[in-house]
Amino acid sequence: MFSELYLTKVALGDDIPSESYLSRLPVVRHLRSMGEFRFQSRVTFLVGENGAGKSTLLEAIALCFGFNPEGGTVNYSFTTEDSHSAFYRYLTVGRGVRRPRDGFFLRAESFYNAASYLNALHREDPLALQSYGGVSLHEQSHGESFLSLVEHRFGANGLYLLDEPEAALSPLRQMSLMCRIGELVKQNCQFVICTHSPILMTFPGAEIFELSEQGIQSVSYQQTQHYQLTREFLQTPERLLRILFDGESGQDLFAHHEEENCF
Repeated sequence: MFSELYLTKVALGDDIPSESYLSRLPVVRHLRSMGEFRFQSRVTFLVGENGAGKSTLLEAIALCFGFNPEGGTVNYSFTTEDSHSAFYRYLTVGRGVRRPRDGFFLRAESFYNAASYLNALHREDPLALQSYGGVSLHEQSHGESFLSLVEHRFGANGLYLLDEPEAALSPLRQMSLMCRIGELVKQNCQFVICTHSPILMTFPGAEIFELSEQGIQSVSYQQTQHYQLTREFLQTPERLLRILFDGESGQDLFAHHEEENCF
């Protein structure tokens, strides 16, 4: 039976040289040991601590599909700084029988550059902004431009790779994003999203892969550190603030969570 997904799996192809910093990333070590991991849902979240390799993996997937490393569609050809990793050279992606008709690589850290490139296109072609809502993304707030892009530019039968989209969005706007993702999923779209947002992770039917030093594991929403720590903070903020400000560092708090499972 063939998969209806556009991205079905990722695996390491050629081995990464031991002297490369990539070989030290948890995601690389675990991909090497497990061989591959498969996507089974139209919405997949990659979660985990900073430095686990989530964004590096998403960027490599984007490059394997031909997206611009700084974000945009496969037709975006700008470069402000050649800073993307070489991970894509060692990554093999499994593709479904059907090819996506649309797609976008949205990354929070370089969204300004992608919006500037769109403005440059608009100066050459006045119609360039029509599929983005007709208004320059620079003439909107950060959050408004994100949602405008998703609302107007994202279409049916697409593969959409989002790197920390919550960075620009209030909790309410994150819920608006979820509604739009739900509409697009019904139109045969697939999403792979790196996030730290416990709100976005609640998307119905999504699969969550947690990347950590222990491995790459498919987990439930309630098993994520994001859910557990956020829940504990909202229930007993005074206790956690006391831990943070009465002599213990953030690393100490993290150690409590990892070793004692106190949250």
